[in-house]
Amino acid sequence: MAIPFIKEFEARYGEPQAVTPNVRRVVAHNPSAFTFKGTGTYVIGRGKVAIVDPGPDIPEHVQAVLKAVRGETVTHILVTHTHVDHSPATPALKAATGATVYAFGPHPKPPPGVTTEQGGDQGFSPDVRLADGEVVNGAGWTVEAVHTPGHISNHLCFALREDNALLSGDHVMGWSTAVISPPDGNMRSYFESLRKLLPRSESLYIPTHGAEIHDPVPFVQAYIEHRLDRERQILACLRDGLDTVPAMVARMYKDVPAHLHPAAGRSVLAHLIQFVADGRVRCDGPPTVAARFALA
Repeated sequence: MAIPFIKEFEARYGEPQAVTPNVRRVVAHNPSAFTFKGTGTYVIGRGKVAIVDPGPDIPEHVQAVLKAVRGETVTHILVTHTHVDHSPATPALKAATGATVYAFGPHPKPPPGVTTEQGGDQGFSPDVRLADGEVVNGAGWTVEAVHTPGHISNHLCFALREDNALLSGDHVMGWSTAVISPPDGNMRSYFESLRKLLPRSESLYIPTHGAEIHDPVPFVQAYIEHRLDRERQILACLRDGLDTVPAMVARMYKDVPAHLHPAAGRSVLAHLIQFVADGRVRCDGPPTVAARFALA
């Protein structure tokens, strides 16, 4: 099942755009191979509002978000997760608005002896930690926190009940799949978090990057099948004697630009770590990008 990616997206940098009756988007000018056209910062409500994912700490973006809420009171700042394209503008917006910051928690610390993740917002700390299923009430809006680890262990989606919409962060995006980068990125958790969404009722997903996803359940099912297909490809590589992550990536991602291969390798490694834990694959030591793998 091919993922029906949505590549059409007009990023009007710094200009607020209505997404639903209760949601507006302001896109940061930080396009890249991992952020698509840029980070979307969202405003929920009217009058007394919440800001979701403040974005990168770019002064022009912070000013654009503050301009979008001029004349309104920002009561809440909600953060899906602590990667550097999502949360670093939080202190500037909190200082300007006095809003309370809500998130699952601070950026996860790496295990002993593991290099700190370069893409993490190490200094982030919320005022209020949200648990799975916890509800945040605002002036005319209601948001449920949905814990969706996998891309990162502290990832939350936010279900806006009034619009029957899910602000899905990087968990489910229309333009691409997320990189699952160990040690904090976890493929087993990612599968579980995708399947967790299937019985939910939201009819619209609003990712932090790119366009909205209509009819999201088939989209999530395609996401799951895509990852299962990657599993099959990895096992085929091992059967054919390709026993390292770089060798597997060279075959599996031959149509992807070479500068993106290291990121692809992180997701391949995440699959292999799951395989080793399940006993389907063995490794010549700790499972790392440099290790050699074989079918068990």
